[in-house]
Amino acid sequence: MTSAKPRDPAPEPVDPDVGADVPVSGLWDGQGPVFAVVAAGGVLGTVARYGASVLWPTASGHFPWTTFLVNVVGCALIGVLLAVVAELRPYTHRLVRPFLGTGVLGGFTTFSTYAMDVRGLIVAERYAVAGAYLFGTMAAAVLTVWGSASLARYALRERFAKVAEGER
Repeated sequence: MTSAKPRDPAPEPVDPDVGADVPVSGLWDGQGPVFAVVAAGGVLGTVARYGASVLWPTASGHFPWTTFLVNVVGCALIGVLLAVVAELRPYTHRLVRPFLGTGVLGGFTTFSTYAMDVRGLIVAERYAVAGAYLFGTMAAAVLTVWGSASLARYALRERFAKVAEGER
């Protein structure tokens, strides 16, 4: 009977925004700066979203175009950001993605307001509008992230290639 040699346990995953080379010994080491930039970015994104809702309010029982457009625009920007950061990873600061992606754009896009808008439409017995908004927002969000990331990679392919050449 042969005894199987126990495998070494898999290493703990490392947050790409922290990196294995960043010592984690205190609040401002490791995740501390990430927490701070997410919070700061979240304030900016939330204020921008609130500003949009003040500038273009939606009447009760009507299709919430402002929230829909905020989410679609935010998803487009997230797609572009993630494509650029992924392609230029070694050259971007580790706090760019958490600040812009999680913070600013996470605060700007609003799926909690989206859920409350769907509820409001159902309460107002606008079932067809609620359904169109519910499924339309999800479809638009997914397609917009995918489309904007693809377009960004295509539009910047030559730039990404030059950056990659410079690595050699």
